Amino acid sequence: MRAGIFSGAAAEQTAPAHLKLVLESDLMAGKNLSSQVSTEEEYVVSARGEKIGSVAVLDLGVKTSTVNYIADRGFDVHVLPQTVTADEVLAMNPSALFFSNGPGDPSASQKHVELLQSVLKAGLPFFGICFGNQLLGRALGFETYKLPFGHRGINQPVLDKATGRVEITSQNHGFAVDAPIDGILESPSGFGRVEVSHYSLNDNVVEGLRCLDINAFSVQYHPEAAAGPHDSNYLFDRFRDMVLASATTSGASN
Repeated sequence: MRAGIFSGAAAEQTAPAHLKLVLESDLMAGKNLSSQVSTEEEYVVSARGEKIGSVAVLDLGVKTSTVNYIADRGFDVHVLPQTVTADEVLAMNPSALFFSNGPGDPSASQKHVELLQSVLKAGLPFFGICFGNQLLGRALGFETYKLPFGHRGINQPVLDKATGRVEITSQNHGFAVDAPIDGILESPSGFGRVEVSHYSLNDNVVEGLRCLDINAFSVQYHPEAAAGPHDSNYLFDRFRDMVLASATTSGASN
């Protein structure tokens, strides 16, 4: 929903003039906004406690709490500008890749989809939140769409299909992945089997994806919400465990 807040000389205009300004503002659909919120230069937050690896974080609007939660799990966190390439990410030799939340239409972020596809093909584990969930969906070959009513606020019930547990989540999104919430799906882009791991109990919107043949998963809501609720904070532990298991498997195969 577009809106306007007017002050100064603009506030002295008539209501029809205000409405005209609002209606002439851009719609969110088709807009790539990551360049307006991403860091301009890489920065690093060091692991806290015993270091177990490093995570490359694509900053599409990342929250400080996200970076802190990853660092708390023993990872050096390399926060990267949204202009980074797949070759640059892989040259860092990180333990995993993370895509953050952020504004915009996922269908307008094809370069980030292609980056993710390249990294997934290289075997790097992946975790995505919110916008990152939508981009994983598109990387796997699914479509995304604009919700008629976006999900906003801190009282959104979501079912974790693996545990049967209902989590109360914080959400702030207007786009979603278009995929059936039941059954095992085949990735149209050739990444094997995929399932919807979480879905909204209000309207059955996809709230998470889990890949069964590669090390990748994502959620649409905000487990990093600093103010809470914190029902879903365990997902950062799940990410840590996946990265450690991937490293063990890789070492055994080598």
